[in-house]
Amino acid sequence: MTLLSVSGLAVARGGLRTLENLNFTLEPGQALILRGPNGLGKTTLLRTLAGLQPAVDGQIAADPDSTAYAAHADGLKSALTVTENLRFWAEVFGGDGIDQALSLMNLTELAARPAHALSAGQKRRLGLARLMVTGRAVWLMDEPTVSLDAASVGLFVQMVRGHLAAGGGAVIATHIDLGLAEARVLDLTPFKAAATRSGTGRAAGFNEAFG
Repeated sequence: MTLLSVSGLAVARGGLRTLENLNFTLEPGQALILRGPNGLGKTTLLRTLAGLQPAVDGQIAADPDSTAYAAHADGLKSALTVTENLRFWAEVFGGDGIDQALSLMNLTELAARPAHALSAGQKRRLGLARLMVTGRAVWLMDEPTVSLDAASVGLFVQMVRGHLAAGGGAVIATHIDLGLAEARVLDLTPFKAAATRSGTGRAAGFNEAFG
């Protein structure tokens, strides 16, 4: 059963098209790596796939309750402990696996520490551990390795591999090589929206003058 199917998709940021004519599928056990320069539209695409903004054109076929999105922000409540943050998200999504998430992301010894007392890397590990307690099949991740050292990147890759082995899927926007040799790579550069279709009226005029 296909987890995610995209056909003829166009997405926009600030009323201007960034990417168009996208077609791809994500099957159980697959990971898709999104590549492309800054500003191309990787974040916009992920937000659209997550249902946080509408598509300009095309179709996204996926169970609406199948996706979990990890953005640039870690999504933590600073006053809650590490465990309490995971419990909060598990209750929101109806998932579980808190102890496993703590273990896999090397957070067990920090379980009782408030989120505000964590380092940037520890906060990032906790933010990523949230994905494990959502119970969602499709993980959408935007530059997930920011603030992570090499050892923590290894933990993250192990977490993703476990998710794929369980039949899940992942779409990851990243500039670094994660070492996921089994992942497919999608270079978004060829799908950059044509200048003449970036917008209409006033927005198009601005784009032509300053683009």
